[in-house]
Amino acid sequence: MRTRTTALVLAVLAAPALAALLGSAPPKPDPAVAAILPLYEMDRNWLVTAAEQMPEATYGFKPTPEVRSFGQMLGHVANAQYLFCSTAMGEESPNKQDFEKVAAKAELVAALKAGFAYCDKAYQMSGPKVMEEVTLFGMKGSRLWALNFNAVHNGEHYGNIIPYLRMNKMVPPSSQPQPKS
Repeated sequence: MRTRTTALVLAVLAAPALAALLGSAPPKPDPAVAAILPLYEMDRNWLVTAAEQMPEATYGFKPTPEVRSFGQMLGHVANAQYLFCSTAMGEESPNKQDFEKVAAKAELVAALKAGFAYCDKAYQMSGPKVMEEVTLFGMKGSRLWALNFNAVHNGEHYGNIIPYLRMNKMVPPSSQPQPKS
């Protein structure tokens, strides 16, 4: 009898903690958002890894004078995370800085990570909100379209920085050996 009472008391006491724990789990994204999430995450990881691996002395490198430097490219991507994802979420961008004008590696890596952390929330969007209309660059599309546009934009600029890495005798993250799972 005493064991049963103790177990019941423990279960009652643990229930609120379990409910809080379960309630704090992030919502599952809409299936359509979930379909593009792996592409977004892949490019996010490659871009951050490239930013971390490139030596700071090379952040000013430009393959030709007409294009952005490596650091400016990362700053552009960081800026874009806020633009695309604030549009997708229907809120004002919290970013008030132009990261293309930042030169220091540590600041750019932090900006890139912060921009992606902000966007990570947008990729958890679910429900009918996903198909609501937004305007981006004067074009109309759904919130899902804006998220997809962001993922494509990230891929485009990851592709841009591969020559920057190769010209500096570095192997791009997408070509580096992956740990076995």
